Amino acid sequence: MATRVPGRAATATVDGDGAITGWSAAAERMSGFPADRMLGRSAFDLLAGDPPIALLRAVVEGEPFTGMVRLIRSERGPVAVELAIVPVRTAGGDPTWVVSAQPLQPLGADPPPAIAEVSGRKARPEDRARRRLAMLGAAGLRIGSTLEVQRTAQELADVGTEDFADFVGVDLLDPVFGGGPPSNAGLVFYRVAQQSVLPGCPESAVATGARDVILPESPMAQVLSSGRPVRTDIRDPRLRGWIEREPRRQKAAAEFGIHSSLLVPLTARGVTLGVAIFLRHRSPEAFDDDDLVLATELTARAALSVDNARQYTQQRDTALALQRSLLPARTPRQAAVEVAFRYLPVNGRDGVGGDWFDVIALSGARVALVVGDVVGHGVPASAAMGRLRMAVRTLADIDMPPDELLTHLDDLVLRVDLEELPDATATWAGGSVGATCLYAVYDPVARTCTMARAGHPGPVLVGPDRSVTFPELPPGPPLGLGGLPFEARELAVPEGGVLALYTDGLLRASELRGDPALGLDRLRSALADPADSLEELCDRVLSTMLGPDAPSDDVALLLARTRALHELDVADWELRRDPSEVARARKVTATTLAAWGVEEAAFVTELVVSELVTNAVRYGLPPIGLRLIRDGDTLICEVSDGSSTAPHLRRARTFDEGGRGLLLVAQLCRNWGTRHTPRGKTIWAEQQL
Repeated sequence: MATRVPGRAATATVDGDGAITGWSAAAERMSGFPADRMLGRSAFDLLAGDPPIALLRAVVEGEPFTGMVRLIRSERGPVAVELAIVPVRTAGGDPTWVVSAQPLQPLGADPPPAIAEVSGRKARPEDRARRRLAMLGAAGLRIGSTLEVQRTAQELADVGTEDFADFVGVDLLDPVFGGGPPSNAGLVFYRVAQQSVLPGCPESAVATGARDVILPESPMAQVLSSGRPVRTDIRDPRLRGWIEREPRRQKAAAEFGIHSSLLVPLTARGVTLGVAIFLRHRSPEAFDDDDLVLATELTARAALSVDNARQYTQQRDTALALQRSLLPARTPRQAAVEVAFRYLPVNGRDGVGGDWFDVIALSGARVALVVGDVVGHGVPASAAMGRLRMAVRTLADIDMPPDELLTHLDDLVLRVDLEELPDATATWAGGSVGATCLYAVYDPVARTCTMARAGHPGPVLVGPDRSVTFPELPPGPPLGLGGLPFEARELAVPEGGVLALYTDGLLRASELRGDPALGLDRLRSALADPADSLEELCDRVLSTMLGPDAPSDDVALLLARTRALHELDVADWELRRDPSEVARARKVTATTLAAWGVEEAAFVTELVVSELVTNAVRYGLPPIGLRLIRDGDTLICEVSDGSSTAPHLRRARTFDEGGRGLLLVAQLCRNWGTRHTPRGKTIWAEQQL
């Protein structure tokens, strides 16, 4: 028991930030701290231990509070006081607290920290109601602060052991936690969280994270089968009969005097996730029906948060699997560039985003490099990313220039937005599929790279001498705005240079503090240092830009080291619009193939050249050109003319004198096609040497 010590109560005033603004003489005598030492300090510094939940709730909601706390003193041990705080307003309207502390005289043994027992009186119904309300308020603020299953369960255990239960354990079923295979001996649980008033949870028969098998006749199994909470007592014959078959639990119950328990199923959205276990052994009072209602309410809030975390994890894994399936696992065989790439998904609350990259082999030994970012996160962003990536590959397959390709891609995004939002005007900020993209085409023959961007960060060019530059590209608008032009720029890229394309998540590391200039300087430094390989350079860029922390946004990084075709591997001629030029074209082709040492390809190549040059002379316009390219094990034949009319395969009848040329080319070559140029078109055909 404890009673108030006769005498004047110690008083103080505290401002809205918790700083002490007034300190009475009685407060100085009780604590031993002078006023000049206390003014301006936080009032919470005087508490011996954590503040009661009811006190915190009263401070947050601006309500009065009365209860027992322990205060530190200057030269003696902590003192138990009955604390009363009243919120008031100053003349200027600022919030202020008037605090009164009346010392309690302990009698006999030191009292436990429960308010009702220290004050020497049994808790009144209104006191218990306030405590329950405070606990529910704390549960609403603290349970479910993250989308992590284990942390949410631990938050339930922490709240439940604050002035309610002496031990709380949270067990989740095996399919929810993702453990090992179920056992035929009973239900398989995992103890994901537990908390106790005793250090280290010694009364627990299961360690945190351990796998546990529950017999079908256990109370936990009965709770799961019925879906209703249960209040048990150690005197219950059914409970004692089960405990006697569980040596670990029988030993813990006997050693620590566990006498009362609450078993509450964690159920959310019709799915049973596990069981929450509330035990009492230090508190003499057994759980009652009101306690069962409170435990059910606490567990229901935690179950919903656990289910949210479970569904988030499932959705994130689905989105990540979808995104990885849509991104290239390997790059196509091509000789224009050597590439290395990295993709890092974000580990935050929003889930994976819509970042993507691609490497596309084009005709004429060229290659397209693509990096893009879809606004948003989750499965919708991944699906939108997949659509855009397939659209880019389709448009690249018909050899569209970068600026024209982005224009068609912008129309596609705008059309998808309008179809999905028929009653709203879709914009990049508010539409459903806003995105950015950078598209670059590198030509190893001309050693140039043509680029265009749509709201995306520009590239970085690292020269063979390790010099780092940031080429200026026309700042095109993001995809989905519609009606705005895109412009392309052609850059001279030396052989052995490295092009770095990336998404803006690379510049959003927390330590960069949102400073783009700082991010670009750090990127310059990372790319300038020599590296043995592009793979090593990729790793260095990520470690330099992101540090040890997980990225705050998805990151896609694509590095491409350029190669150049030797001038001896390229041969071209200008031809007159004269049928006699067909024979000349066959002759120079045979001579060139002999010089390259690939005479075995002469017959097919001469036939292809003859057909393509004949079509250009007959149907095309000057200037007419012929170009042969030897790219590793591939032989490319290109015939260009000044007409923009594209040829197409057609069915030739039995007695037709023409119409079989392109069909013959398609049968003899591995691939063929047409690309438009500023001066007309080029028909190309590839053979495997």
